[in-house]
Amino acid sequence: MDATQRTDQQRSADRRRRELLEAADRVVLRDGPQASMNAIAAEAGITKPILYRHFGDKGGLYAALAKRHTDALLDSLRAALDAPAERRERVEATLDTYLAAIEARPQVYRFLMHPAEGSQGDQGFDVGKHSAPLLRRMGEELAQVIEERLDLGPGSERLARVWGHGIVGMMHAAGDWWLGERPCSRADLVRSLADLLWGRLAAAGDRVGGPGF
Repeated sequence: MDATQRTDQQRSADRRRRELLEAADRVVLRDGPQASMNAIAAEAGITKPILYRHFGDKGGLYAALAKRHTDALLDSLRAALDAPAERRERVEATLDTYLAAIEARPQVYRFLMHPAEGSQGDQGFDVGKHSAPLLRRMGEELAQVIEERLDLGPGSERLARVWGHGIVGMMHAAGDWWLGERPCSRADLVRSLADLLWGRLAAAGDRVGGPGF
């Protein structure tokens, strides 16, 4: 097999994988954490063994879906952080971007962050053990942004990681509570969380030579 044939086969495999992930997305939007391999295979018009062939198992499919949605969310958060605005406005915009994402697709959020309660066999994905790595990835990404943009003084790398993981944990916990109970408007929650963060964020200077925060 020459290089051209291998490239064509890889493109075909990548295209098929995207199609299967899109089918999985449709089922997740409908069923949330109760999405099953049987339902996803049926939506894609294939048998479950073929689905396993592409992703290995339920965990492999979950990881692929998680990466797909986490990549999109991180792109949106970076865009909010890069917007031409005052620091406070960008902090609020970043918080709002996260909350808007989970509000717009609550079934996807619940699939990624909550296990399917009471599911048996292949009735649902047990995703509880997989959600922590997603939050850690978001925490590390935010820590890198903070480290690149803010002058935090001695121990800046460690402090940036503390802040990154702390902010992600706050967004996740507050957003999870808010999505379930809706005790206030999204705008009210954004302002309250920004108030909580603002003291040290307002006081920190921009890193010399960095893109600014």
